[in-house]
Amino acid sequence: MDAPATMSGDNGTSGGGSWFAPRSAPPEGEQERIAGHSLAPTDAHATSPGARTPGQRAATPPDARAIEHTVPAQRSPLVARSVTEKASPDAILIRRTMAEVAPVADEVTSYFYALLFVRHPDLRPLFPVAMDTQRDRLLKALLTACEHVDNTPVLVDYLQNLGRGHRKYGTRPEHYPAVGECLIGALSTYASGIWNAEMEAAWVRTYTTISQVMIDSAAADELRSPAWWHAEVVTHDLRTPDVAVLTVRPDQPYPFLAGQYTSVETSWWPRVWRHYSFASAPRSDGLLTFHVKAVPAGWVSNALVHRARPGDIIRLGPPTGSMTVDHSTNSGLLCLGGGTGIAPIKALVEDVAERGERRPVEVFYGARTDYDLYDLDTMLRLQESHPWLSVRPIVDQQGRLHLPDAVREYGPWNRYDAYLSGPPGMIRSGIDTLRGIGIPSERIRHDSVEELVVIGN
Repeated sequence: MDAPATMSGDNGTSGGGSWFAPRSAPPEGEQERIAGHSLAPTDAHATSPGARTPGQRAATPPDARAIEHTVPAQRSPLVARSVTEKASPDAILIRRTMAEVAPVADEVTSYFYALLFVRHPDLRPLFPVAMDTQRDRLLKALLTACEHVDNTPVLVDYLQNLGRGHRKYGTRPEHYPAVGECLIGALSTYASGIWNAEMEAAWVRTYTTISQVMIDSAAADELRSPAWWHAEVVTHDLRTPDVAVLTVRPDQPYPFLAGQYTSVETSWWPRVWRHYSFASAPRSDGLLTFHVKAVPAGWVSNALVHRARPGDIIRLGPPTGSMTVDHSTNSGLLCLGGGTGIAPIKALVEDVAERGERRPVEVFYGARTDYDLYDLDTMLRLQESHPWLSVRPIVDQQGRLHLPDAVREYGPWNRYDAYLSGPPGMIRSGIDTLRGIGIPSERIRHDSVEELVVIGN
């Protein structure tokens, strides 16, 4: 069904699932910011002697406990190993498991949910009513996390965001052991040919650490912010038949940074959340703006574009995302926004303007047709007001001129920090293009469904 577009409708990546409270998968063309679901198999297999129950707190879990308060997420001991180092024994066993079950991923996830709902029927109300399209995303999210369990500096930050985001589903610490139990059950059933006590112990250790990071992150977040915000739709501007710009008023202060995104739930589809980017920098009046593109079979996107009206109430999850401006440098900004991916790019431009900075900002605004450049007038007005801003519309009428390729005609860009927001395909090709013209990976920022995999490679 639908996902967040670049957290703005059809561009970015939509995240919305969760390790514990999954949602439906997005249709073709919609993206996800960071997926978050957990494969929880239930099984009658006992844990290895001396192993803890999945999700049970360790007596001294330094990797998880120290993260929130003592070290930055990207430097956490949990993932401090260099990507060039040899994989840990647990990582090797986990990857063997995932390779074994990959051909039957659909069956594994179906079995997991069957186990979870049969053994723990009290958890069913926390999930969306429709579960039929959740399966592939569930395993993919688990594969992403486990693949980088010991070598990706981004993983802890990913899990902490996931833990904070799970609060809106009503997830509690006591729910994690049930998910872990079912995870071991499903995996041991479908990887029976290679499953043994050593492999089970590796999964128990890994899941315990992962869940503890999420639990600790949620607990810390609970002390400073609500699990969700109610927001009233103030204006609804239909820019094209399938793109709407919505402005909403949260019921309490909503802190966020330009370039971030959030998850949105409507009254029409309870427990179904989709991610959308903020289309402006924080405002003094506290209002928030989103760009939403309705996509085929997109539950939330179609509701927001075609049904929402001023006065309607929606729910917002916590802000997340790392595609923010580094104001400690004077580097220029090279921004690529495709479709509704122009939303967070606009927010970044406003952020630079509000700081009074005069660093060069180059925006490439891509669309398939002139008609799809629905926010071009706004971007051109910003260009008129700020001489350091350049806006270049790139129209791909026949599918020949791709946005990232157009960037090669300008430059050089070696002194710029790059920001990408748009469909997954654009993000992937954009990263390749920017690396090819000399921009190092650490200066390329984006939020996409494949973010962990790209960085890990």
